[in-house]
Amino acid sequence: MSRIHVSTTINGDETEFLCEAQETLLDVLRDDLDLTGSKEGCASGDCGACSVTVDGRLVCSCLMLAAEAEGRAIETIEGMADGDDLHPLQQKFLEMGALQCGICTPGVLVAAKNLLERNPDPTEEQVRYWLAGNLCRCTGYDKIIRAVMETAKDMRGAA
Repeated sequence: MSRIHVSTTINGDETEFLCEAQETLLDVLRDDLDLTGSKEGCASGDCGACSVTVDGRLVCSCLMLAAEAEGRAIETIEGMADGDDLHPLQQKFLEMGALQCGICTPGVLVAAKNLLERNPDPTEEQVRYWLAGNLCRCTGYDKIIRAVMETAKDMRGAA
């Protein structure tokens, strides 16, 4: 079976890889590119642990074929911080204890960042709706929602 050559951009870096036709983007990110921040929680698109953005759109990477990444701009949790400088969402999650086991956290952060890029002043209802595809078994959701709301407020104040 011949492998497919894919040229894409991941976290701002031009990237090339070879993949099998049936491989998911999540598998290639984790197994071939050593970007292990995205987690496999369900492999069916139900939990959001593998959330990434593709051309600015929130996607479950377990449902996307790696070959579909050709020519696309992909952002993973690894691209969220700027070196040692955490993104404001990451910092606020730490400060407010909005994480526990860490399986859901990367996907929640990617989804929350995508929301705030689209809507810098979301209501609590909008945050809850946007993050509804990200399941968390440890924290409940209150600390997560509060951390997103506080980050949005802080980022608006800094702008």
